[in-house]
Amino acid sequence: MELFLDALLDALIDGVKMLPFLYLAYLLIEWLERHHGESIEGALAGGGRWGFIPGALLGCVPQCGFSAVASNLYASRVITPGTLLAVFIATSDEAAEPSQWVTLVLLLACKVAFAIVGGWLLDIPLRHVLPHSLYGGYEGHADDVDCHEEHEESSSIFMAALRHTLEIFVFILLFSFIISLLFEGFGEEPITAALSGMGIFQPMLTALVGLVPNCAVSVLLAQLYVQGAISFGSLFAGLTAGAGVGLAVLWRVNPSWKQNLFMTGLLWAVGAATGMLLQLLPL
Repeated sequence: MELFLDALLDALIDGVKMLPFLYLAYLLIEWLERHHGESIEGALAGGGRWGFIPGALLGCVPQCGFSAVASNLYASRVITPGTLLAVFIATSDEAAEPSQWVTLVLLLACKVAFAIVGGWLLDIPLRHVLPHSLYGGYEGHADDVDCHEEHEESSSIFMAALRHTLEIFVFILLFSFIISLLFEGFGEEPITAALSGMGIFQPMLTALVGLVPNCAVSVLLAQLYVQGAISFGSLFAGLTAGAGVGLAVLWRVNPSWKQNLFMTGLLWAVGAATGMLLQLLPL
């Protein structure tokens, strides 16, 4: 019981510290989506073959809504596969730890850079190599797609931001409690040693975990990194492969399972490869 209470107390302390940060972040996101939602969609859809640049920049905002928007636009052949991949790679979810600002800035900068490179490779050189049935996406025209139908326009942005904050706080509290309980019960050294024993292949596992279409996975990866259980390269791999609910939306709205499977596998491969590359650097 003492072990249980200690883990719960540690999780509560860590979670409460993040509440003001989370609320301000969601307040900004709600305002952007309500007042500039159409402009955001226009930036993604109007980019054409170069849409991966605004896609990478918009995707790095710490939430997972843009990945769902991009999936709908891709399924409607409004954006290219490169733009979709750029949004997926850059998507950061709620993996923002206030005490790790330097790491967070480095993480976002790397994600944007890799997102632009990945989007360019997929849309420029590989566009002439991949079969159309596998490539899909943009065909030179834009359909009228409304990607904001699930927003609660009737409620105030303050209440909407509070609701999102409390929802993610529950995930943070849950994962923080599980991690604290594991470290309290088994000890930090055995767990860290088990993960560290994977060496350069550790990012392959975290990239696979990152594919789970849930915003809470990014919180888990961030907490493991803060605890020292995984490296920066492994954190980057998981968050690069993690597109929030974007993959779930893609599989639901896009009828081509080949395109969906290709994008899912490509996302894992990019996450694992870039994570293993960063694993070799002194970060």
